[in-house]
Amino acid sequence: MINNKKIVVVLPAYNAEKTLEITYNEIPFDIVDEVILVDDASRDKTTELGKKLGIHHVIRHEKNKGYGGNQKSCYNKSLEIDADIVIMVHPDYQYTPKLIASMAYLIANEVYEVVLGSRILGKGALKGGMPYYKYVANRFLTLAQNMLIGQKLSEYHTGYRAFSKKVLNDINFNANSNDFVFDNQMLSQIFWAGYDIAEITCPTKYFDDASSINIPRSIKYGLGVLGVSFRHFLQRLGFPKSEIYK
Repeated sequence: MINNKKIVVVLPAYNAEKTLEITYNEIPFDIVDEVILVDDASRDKTTELGKKLGIHHVIRHEKNKGYGGNQKSCYNKSLEIDADIVIMVHPDYQYTPKLIASMAYLIANEVYEVVLGSRILGKGALKGGMPYYKYVANRFLTLAQNMLIGQKLSEYHTGYRAFSKKVLNDINFNANSNDFVFDNQMLSQIFWAGYDIAEITCPTKYFDDASSINIPRSIKYGLGVLGVSFRHFLQRLGFPKSEIYK
């Protein structure tokens, strides 16, 4: 705990057997109270390894629900066990859990309600091996999103995120897509609800066992992201709200 706030780390997993243990071992258990592993119908032994590591809350989807569907299970379980601060870390070890404490303290000390680990602040993305086409796409999408949403984030596409319980209760994340665009819908909801978002520099690693989506799915994701941002822009102009907003 920090300031008597219960800290829960959620691990949305899919075929993460090779990297789960190294990720888990870097979690700072001097402040983290609980870990939730959600295995989205992996074809490997992610669930078995999670139990072997001693993770108390291990949930397995018998049918793949998608990246967004996985996160819904993560956040709903976190609220069920009364988490005050929820930090999502991908168990593919692309992001180091060593930043959990820094992110948690910003929320526990009531400086921000949401914190993102940004690969773009500094030179973390390219230095860590992000493919150049993904870097360029990230920068283009982020510029368009900032213009449409009216914000100044360095990136909208990081999977390293921390939320207060208040935020998770205030937004209707269960109405979001079960696909990868879930992340961007969530940020749009958070901004629409009036919250500010902090960012900290985050190193990242790209290697064979790190998760990634192929080019066709990347294109689908990019179009989905622009769609979310455009709907947000229309709402700013007074058009009716999307169904994902309360």
